[in-house]
Amino acid sequence: MADLVSVIIPAYRCAGTIEQAIDSVLAQEVPLELIVLDDMSPDDLDRVMERYQADGRVRYVKNGRNLGASGTRNRGVQLARGNYVAFLDADDWWEAGKLRKQLELLKREHAVLCSTARELVTPDGKKTGRVIPVRTEITYRALLRHNCINCSSVLMQAAVACEFPMEHEDSHEDYILWMRILRKYGRAVAVNEPLLNYRLSAGGKSGSKWKSARMTYQAYRYAGFGYPEAFWRFLVYAANGVWKYARAYLKV
Repeated sequence: MADLVSVIIPAYRCAGTIEQAIDSVLAQEVPLELIVLDDMSPDDLDRVMERYQADGRVRYVKNGRNLGASGTRNRGVQLARGNYVAFLDADDWWEAGKLRKQLELLKREHAVLCSTARELVTPDGKKTGRVIPVRTEITYRALLRHNCINCSSVLMQAAVACEFPMEHEDSHEDYILWMRILRKYGRAVAVNEPLLNYRLSAGGKSGSKWKSARMTYQAYRYAGFGYPEAFWRFLVYAANGVWKYARAYLKV
């Protein structure tokens, strides 16, 4: 089917939030399939997924072993039937029209990857009104200064997702992926509207600022930069990160 979008949700300890994520996908105005991958989740995810078993757009897949977020996304890409792939974390959700607007922009700009702005949401799902904007064109050079592409906002060509699997889960694997893609293809595009609701959580992989800083430095190393340049790029990244969140919280 032309323009079929395969949406991939890795699922682990998410029974309390994944319904909102799934419902936001199924409300999109484009032909799609939704692949929910249970990464050996210990909660009652099976019970939650029973609600969707009659919807032919939903595919519920169980990993035979714990693959982690990046490995699970890679498996989802391998299973995808669409010519576009979108990622969504199980605790985030989309606004109506998100995929339609991105598809239109990708086609118009002949780009391979599209992201969106996002609104920060509290851990219990309340909107804060604080928006992280995004440039409508993201160059490789701009991406090196800070990771302005949020994984849950991404829509990309499936062929490119297959070409560049996610790697190095001990670091920011999504940031490494975007750098590799833009190094080859030059740029990405974005819809500067908060079409993604991004849930804040101190318990996530990047919850510790010090841990996140170390992973960011390591991402530059994995991307092929030597020690001095990786350190310099990390300093620039950190400065941009402080300004990004300051603008969101001060609503500049």
